[in-house]
Amino acid sequence: MSEKIKGIAASAGIAIAKTFILKNPDLSFERSTVSDKEAEKKKLNDALEVSKKELTSIKETAERELGKDKAEVFAAHLMFLSDPEFVGQITSKIDDDSLSAEAALDDVSSFFIQMFESMKDNDYMRERAADVRDVSKRLLAHLLGVSFTSPASITEETVIIAEDLTPSDTAQLNRKYVKGFATDIGGRTSHSAIMSRSMEIPAVVGTKTVMAQAKEGQLAIIDGLNGQVILDPSEEEVAAYKAKQAAYKEQQAEWKKLVSEPTKTADDAHVILGANIGNPGDVEGVVNNGGEAVGLYRTEFLYMGRDKLPTEDEQFDAYKEVLEKMANKPVVIRTLDIGGDKKLSYLPLPEEMNPFLGFRAIRLCLERQDIFRTQLRALLRASAYGKLRIMFPMIATIDEFRQAKAILLEEKEKLVAAGTNVSDDLQVGMMMEIPAAAVLADRFAKEADFFSIGTNDLIQYTMAADRMNEHVSYLYQPCNPSILRLVSNIIDAAHKEGHWAGMCGEMAGDATAIPLLLALGLDEFSMSATSILPARSQLLKLSKEELAKHKEAFLNLDTAEEVLDYVKTKMI
Repeated sequence: MSEKIKGIAASAGIAIAKTFILKNPDLSFERSTVSDKEAEKKKLNDALEVSKKELTSIKETAERELGKDKAEVFAAHLMFLSDPEFVGQITSKIDDDSLSAEAALDDVSSFFIQMFESMKDNDYMRERAADVRDVSKRLLAHLLGVSFTSPASITEETVIIAEDLTPSDTAQLNRKYVKGFATDIGGRTSHSAIMSRSMEIPAVVGTKTVMAQAKEGQLAIIDGLNGQVILDPSEEEVAAYKAKQAAYKEQQAEWKKLVSEPTKTADDAHVILGANIGNPGDVEGVVNNGGEAVGLYRTEFLYMGRDKLPTEDEQFDAYKEVLEKMANKPVVIRTLDIGGDKKLSYLPLPEEMNPFLGFRAIRLCLERQDIFRTQLRALLRASAYGKLRIMFPMIATIDEFRQAKAILLEEKEKLVAAGTNVSDDLQVGMMMEIPAAAVLADRFAKEADFFSIGTNDLIQYTMAADRMNEHVSYLYQPCNPSILRLVSNIIDAAHKEGHWAGMCGEMAGDATAIPLLLALGLDEFSMSATSILPARSQLLKLSKEELAKHKEAFLNLDTAEEVLDYVKTKMI
């Protein structure tokens, strides 16, 4: 009798193979004190060096296989191993308390993990706890002389079952052999989920019980389309899922035929399908999937995983590379969105009770104009190499936008006066992610050249609900009529002034939301690169003119459930 376990669909696809249980090594030890403190510190330093070498190798592999931004997590791990605060506290406990290196590491890592995990409404900080846990586990294993199973050692087709996959585990997956994985914990935004999508490995996370229920070597199905794991499937279930697997692969092959095709609807209306990226290496995926634009380049990755601010030339090189690779297709580059929940070790910022509503993004940049102007100069210099669109994040008031744009124009004047080539076709727009701005979209449309709707934040700010908080996650409702009315207001305001409106939040790639957004008149949809071709295929079957006739009806429904039902019964 097969066992069905429900989880979160983290990466699309279907895998059928025998299980490989990835168990945590036994890292138990007896706490003790030592008399030879110097020998203990040498043992610690030796373990640190071995760990650094391993992580450097993993980082290099991840850069080749996954791209530079996905490998940044290992740069962060390496920083932990060199962090005077982290390593210094361990050494102090050996010196001051005569603790063994293992006990000192356990005390210090537990302190950091508890500190990060106490920030319950802060997803970024919870990820830092996972990083400390991953780094500490590696370091403790070397202190104890314990070897642990590496996913890189797998040499036959398998699906991995684990409590969780650490970033270093995921980076070592060999796609030739690892056909899928399922974990007890994790969500769609966890490191393992993000990496699995980049590697196109079917994955189901957050099952809670798969580790306890699965047995080594038993046949399993990982359904990354519907978020389900089936253990010991029957012959009929295997046959059915093999058919689904084949159908999905055929579908992918059909989608590939659309790589060079423009994005058109059934009634010949044209929209732009772009992709969200984090670094120049991601552009290859955009091009390979037929992306017509970069709808969002998150520049904060240039600032993370390092010990000082990137120089103007370093930023110029990165922006220029993206613009050149996109071959004169539009590239929307968002200025620095750091602060609050995303901290830099070299940029001290105030501690905040609610970092998502705090000192971040444009608020930080307007305060730290030295950082902001350096980035703007790099962007302006790069604009000569393609079709650049500069976008300011977290804009709440007209004054903020005017101030940011004025600083940009000041730097442009200086560069032009110095003889630097700056593009004449330069658009300056803003993220629409704060409800106050969305309500006042008609006034902002007289100031900005375009809007890009950041639904991830717009939804949680509008609904007053952190989407990462499991107790209120039910309120993360992209198709709630209140959200759709805000989106409609933004798009209508842009069009009234002759501007375009795009969307770079997760909603843009949602198959259920796409008919609604097309009906509302959205001009540009920006999503993960692997979602572009499925979205293009879907749009080919939809009539923009016919869907627009439903606009008033679905905007006047009462609940998200009613909207979803309306889409399924009358719009698809």
